[in-house]
Amino acid sequence: MYKKLLRNTLLMGFAMSLAVPQAYAARSDQDEAGRTREPATATGTSVDQAPEKTVKKAKAAKRIQASEFRQLQVSTPLMSMTEERDIEVQFSADDSVNLENLEWSFGGKSFEEWRKYSAKEQKYSGEPFLTFAKEPYRDGDVIKATIHVDLIYTVLNRSGEEVPTTDMSARSIRRKFNDLLGTYELAVKDKGSDIAYTAAMKLNVYDNYHTYEEIKPAIDQIMKDAKKDRYVKYEVIGKSVEGRDLHFVVLAKDRKSVETYLNKTLPKMKSEPEKLLKYLEEGKLKDYKVPVWFNNPHPDETPAMDAILELLRQFATEDTVEFNASEDTDEVKQIDVDEALDNMIFLFNLSQNPDGRVATTRANANNFDLNRDHTYQTQPEVLATVAEIAKWTPLSFYDFHGFVPGFLIEPCTPPHNPNFEYDLLMKGMIDQAHAMGNAGIANTKYDDYLIPLDDYGNGWDDYTPAYTAVYAMTQGSFGHTIEMPEMNQDSYHATVYAGLGGVKYVLDNKDEMFKTQLEIFKRGVDGEDDRAVDEWLVNQDGEEIGRPRGDNDNFFPEYYVIPMDPALQKNPWEAANMVEYLLRNDVEVKQTTKEIKADGTTYPKGTYVVDMHQAKRGVANTVLFDGEDISDWDAMYDSVVQNFHDMRGFTRYELREEGVFDKNVRELKAAKVTKPKTDVPGKADAYIIRNTSNEAIKAVNQLLDAKKTVEMVLESGDGYEKGDFLVERRDLDRVRSKYYLDVIAAEEDVKAEKLKMPKVASVGSGASKFVLEELGFDVVSSVKGSDVIVDDSGNAKKNDLDGRAYIGIGGYALDFVKEEDILDDFDFDTTDFYHEGLLRAELSQESTVTAAYDEEELVYSASGSWITEVPEDAETLITVSDEDDFFKTGWWPGHEDAKGQVMAFTLENGDEDITLFANDLVWRAHPQFSYRMLANAIYATTLDE
Repeated sequence: MYKKLLRNTLLMGFAMSLAVPQAYAARSDQDEAGRTREPATATGTSVDQAPEKTVKKAKAAKRIQASEFRQLQVSTPLMSMTEERDIEVQFSADDSVNLENLEWSFGGKSFEEWRKYSAKEQKYSGEPFLTFAKEPYRDGDVIKATIHVDLIYTVLNRSGEEVPTTDMSARSIRRKFNDLLGTYELAVKDKGSDIAYTAAMKLNVYDNYHTYEEIKPAIDQIMKDAKKDRYVKYEVIGKSVEGRDLHFVVLAKDRKSVETYLNKTLPKMKSEPEKLLKYLEEGKLKDYKVPVWFNNPHPDETPAMDAILELLRQFATEDTVEFNASEDTDEVKQIDVDEALDNMIFLFNLSQNPDGRVATTRANANNFDLNRDHTYQTQPEVLATVAEIAKWTPLSFYDFHGFVPGFLIEPCTPPHNPNFEYDLLMKGMIDQAHAMGNAGIANTKYDDYLIPLDDYGNGWDDYTPAYTAVYAMTQGSFGHTIEMPEMNQDSYHATVYAGLGGVKYVLDNKDEMFKTQLEIFKRGVDGEDDRAVDEWLVNQDGEEIGRPRGDNDNFFPEYYVIPMDPALQKNPWEAANMVEYLLRNDVEVKQTTKEIKADGTTYPKGTYVVDMHQAKRGVANTVLFDGEDISDWDAMYDSVVQNFHDMRGFTRYELREEGVFDKNVRELKAAKVTKPKTDVPGKADAYIIRNTSNEAIKAVNQLLDAKKTVEMVLESGDGYEKGDFLVERRDLDRVRSKYYLDVIAAEEDVKAEKLKMPKVASVGSGASKFVLEELGFDVVSSVKGSDVIVDDSGNAKKNDLDGRAYIGIGGYALDFVKEEDILDDFDFDTTDFYHEGLLRAELSQESTVTAAYDEEELVYSASGSWITEVPEDAETLITVSDEDDFFKTGWWPGHEDAKGQVMAFTLENGDEDITLFANDLVWRAHPQFSYRMLANAIYATTLDE
């Protein structure tokens, strides 16, 4: 039962759009074919007088044939899939029109043909969802009827019975609404006169749902309706995988407010936070504004994006917004929008995942969950978003999601990431979460909300900063993930109210929240490791363990040093990529202008230095520190390993000596870093491309694709390793400028074998396909047309392996091989397929798959598995170290059992080459240092060695 009357502009506007019995106005939205219409409003409920030919073409739908069309008047043009509704219809007709001669249709089909969806049969085979609540009747010269729109979808209850649902959030039906979504022609045809009375009706998931195509017109309409004294700026901040715009809107008091914040306030926040704190305490900091950000990376959690659009509409066009403050009181809170804009700049990311909105999928078109990519930053949508977050450094960040029946609002359970200033963030986040929750339930049907920090023991943690809102926390934001209960109009309203509650909290507590953010930045600038954080960092038993300082007094080092000199850097290309990453994320990076000696090492001119005395040190340390072992926790929500230097394979040094780089350094201003270039020594006829980077793999695949000869080295020699590549000088010249390559002149007696370009089928994750294509392999869509199968999900079929090479990656692939009895004398073990860790291991120097790596390396596992029995004729590739410190970082309860165990092997099994990795090579495109193992395993299938 709703807690209040429709008293704010949101619900008033919604009610007014439905309450049109006087005029029975027929209105319609533009259909997908692009027929002319007025731009949709932000609420998605207002539609114009329907042109006679406006019609949505759905599957099997056709326009009724008639000699003349006239207007059919309807009480509302909106039909909802998640709400039962009676629609009154009428049209003028003299006595010549006989009720028995009327033929009613919707989208060119009879009402009888529009069937409910059966959850059991998984098809539209139920009773009709369009019926007459009141059969057609004559009232003078007007024929009237009432059409009933029933709930369309069903779900199975615990007893296996079908029950109708007002909530489309169940994964079994979450995408089904696309089958029916659109604007259709409701028609009444008089068979006696061949005249048809029509109205355009919008069948929507819920009234305020917007397709991706409707978002930009809705934004345009909001900008048109915006108060003239408000600054509304639309931007395209990036493109999706499939080339769609990422819509972004800035709403502020005026342009000056934006420029002042970005060009004056924010730079001082980062460079002189102590001075701003003093001004704030003395009351001298006046008229400053703080950014508030609204976001949604999961477009199949549909109410989120629609709510963001509605919040934009309200703040752009309304004078005041009112809502109930709490379900326990009659207090009404009011946001004076002009006052809000005197204090805040609103940022609306609409939507972060356009391709997912079109397809109604959680993932983007590369099949990546963007809400797991915000530190890895492999996808274009995330790259655009994090650059904007870093640019704006919002004070408050709302990431709208679904679906958690309990209406969940963060802060999270422990374990917490030690790089947060958690004691400071919790000064505002807990109370703000309550403000959002209270607003959400006081104005809707929902009775309660939950905060994981208070209501869960563990399992909803914020250790990984790959989530959008948690990433924002590393930037100094009060970052909240808000999980709506359902997919329907009710949850849409709850999301809007939660947003209003959060905004009101910022308005009432701006000075205190801004002070907290400045204190976070001050700790960074001062290099302070405040022990107040430690009480928030606990183990599974709730005991305080604090930050993982080891033998150091300060958790944070003085500097991270990233050299580019090959004598100090094992992968200059990835090192340069890391510097670009840091700059993109608003981390200050400096470069030495002369040679500097520190901690026993001489760093040449041009070395990159991250001085950890800076506001955004938490961002830098999140990705550059070694991590910690948090395996004592019973539950973790997601992967935690960052360690970019280990996962991506570059060298970084941690220095704790103060003041070493205070002089002879310059700050990098541009976000572009000079990338290393290929140096080709001498004028030899042939060269060896050392297999030391993913750039080498890309270059080799480009040459193979161009039908050029590339050979794989089969024996190590002077300056080169088994597994390197041999090419002619003229072919090297084709790729040397496009890729950074480590090359040496070839000796005359290099033992090598010609490579072929195999056709590769990826039957696993989106990351697997993405990585293979990024490396330049010939990825085919069908297993039947492939030479090699790459499977990191256990999705292959036993018959697929007939005559094909198989490369299995991770625990699920091992399970497939075992369950299908593909290999004799093979077995594996696992603690849990969700466990992960970074392990010290020994790599074979005898196989081309691993010989190009060092004998001792770190390998990554995201499926908690290892191999316990290796087939007799197999060649072991990777073995976990048997040293006590073999486990470096991660969450892997029971990892002790993996000590000394086999992680990978390869063998010829009849006419099939099979290579199995218990470790993960492509997980979310993060372990880029391991890509070459996959590439080498593919190449090995073409060799005769």
